[in-house]
Formats: sequence, structure tokens, C-alpha cells
Amino acid sequence: RIVCYYGSWAAYRRGLGQFEPTDIDPTLCTHIIYTFVGISQDGDVRILDSWLDLPNGRDGFGKFTRLRQLSPETKALIAIGGWNEGSQTFSEVAENRDKRARFVQNVIAFVKEYDFDGFDVDWEYPNQRGGKPADKENFVILMKELREEFDKHGYILSVAVGAAEISASKSYLISEMSQYPHFINLMTYDFHGSWDNFAAINAPLYPSSTESGNEAKLNVKSSVQYWLEQGAPANKLVLGIPAYGRSFTLSNALYNTIGSPTNGPGKPGPYTQESGMLGYNEICEYVKEGWTVQRESEQRVPYAFKGNQWVGYDDT
Repeated sequence: RIVCYYGSWAAYRRGLGQFEPTDIDPTLCTHIIYTFVGISQDGDVRILDSWLDLPNGRDGFGKFTRLRQLSPETKALIAIGGWNEGSQTFSEVAENRDKRARFVQNVIAFVKEYDFDGFDVDWEYPNQRGGKPADKENFVILMKELREEFDKHGYILSVAVGAAEISASKSYLISEMSQYPHFINLMTYDFHGSWDNFAAINAPLYPSSTESGNEAKLNVKSSVQYWLEQGAPANKLVLGIPAYGRSFTLSNALYNTIGSPTNGPGKPGPYTQESGMLGYNEICEYVKEGWTVQRESEQRVPYAFKGNQWVGYDDT
């Protein structure tokens, strides 16, 4: 199973950074997921950008689902939520039986109307960011009710989850919740970023011998191990690999190894235009332009730097 997420906002990027659904090679993926739609307080599915998504504009939904003509075995899903959606509205819907029922029926109608094969729930995160402790139990109920209805229609249900123990332990009853989605997309990235005051890798594969406590759990291996130990079936877990890096501005350009002091996020890239992160396409261009690349032997990941700019990323 190879699941490929598409950030629909990439269609608005400038120049070579622009990336439309028609630029996707669907033969590379068993499942493709379009992000995002939102959720209303009443349990409705909200279209966030009608001009981008609908046929009277740029027809993002249609372009995306028609990719199956090039690869009939590939399944096209739509994701709800994401970081910007937050947690509070999900929490309010999940705790109310009537709102849950309305949400489930709205999701079914939405998937049918726009010809998707399924739905990905990306609630970031239960019992965090405006959520409440009861979210853990209510999320299980919500997933159960979605799966029961999805099975009547043959739709695919997936979920995107915070992977690290420090987050997942607050948000999920893993063994119970894992029964219901067809697969679970582990967000095994964003372990580090400009919120730290030192240069660190976005998605380290292994811990470093210099780390201890919770820091030593902020890596791919520890996160996957935690989900397995908590009862998630191995055959449902999908490992998330970021096609971007987290960037930093070094406090002193002479100190450029992992752990070096930083002074906030790195400068925005030419396409993504966001401080603290660089797309893999931007990183490749910077490396061609002479950024120095080093590979960290313990965590098995590369990083690159030039002057006081530093980025940790994945290249394989």
C-alpha cells in the first residue's frame, strides 16, 4: 500500500512550484488523497475553496478523481481536517450523537457526489488544541459509526494520526480505534522544527545517542514501535514520509551540525513561501546551487546548509 497525499494549495504556487492534480503520476500510488475539506459545527462537510475544488472553477476534485482513468487500480480519497482545521469543531461533533449521525450521512453523500472512493479523517488532534479528554472515547465511536456506514457502500475509510508517543498517548485509544479504519496513516514527521531552539531533523529514522527521555522518542522507529505495542495491527499502518524539510536559521554559521543553536525558522523557499520549511523540490535546487550536504549516521538522515541557513530532510 502506497498512499500519496496531495496538498491542493500547491496549484496556487508560482512558476515551477505550481503543482496541479494533472501533474500527479497515479501509477506510483495505490491510494491518492486530496487535502482538505473542513467540518462545520453542525456536522456538515465544508468545501474550503470552491473556486479551486469545483467544476465552475479549477475543478480540483474532478481533475483528481479522473486520474483513475490513467491508473484504474488507484483509489482516490478526500481528507477532512488538517492542522488549520484544529480540534474544537471535531470535538463538538464527535461528542453529540445527532451531530455524529449527521456527519456520517454528510460524508457518505459527499463521497458519492464528487465520485471519491473513500474518506480520510485527519483530526489534529483529539484531546489537544481545543479538544477535551472525552475525545479519545468519542473518536472511537465516530470511527465505528463511519465504518459501519462505509461498509454498506463499499467506501474506504482511513485516518491520519499523530505518531509520536508524546502526542498519540493524549489523543487515541489505539487498540480500540484501530479496529475501524481500513488503514492508518502515521504522521511520522514534524518531530522537530523551528519551534525548537536547535537544528534538528524533521523525521529522523532512529534516535540519537545524545537524546534521552521524550526527546529519544521523537523518531520514526520509536513511534511505529509505540503504535504496535498499543495494539495497532501492523498491516494497517502506513509510514508517513515527508516530501519537505524543516529549516532553521543558525545562530552562528560556523556551528552547523545537528543540535547547533538556532535563531528561529529558515527563510521561505521560492515556491512554498513559508518560513521554517522547504519543499523537496526547493532543497534539490539549493543542493545543486552549492549547499553542503551531510548525512547523520545514527539517525540515518541528511541535512544541508549554506551560511546560516540549515534544513533537515528525507531523500530516500
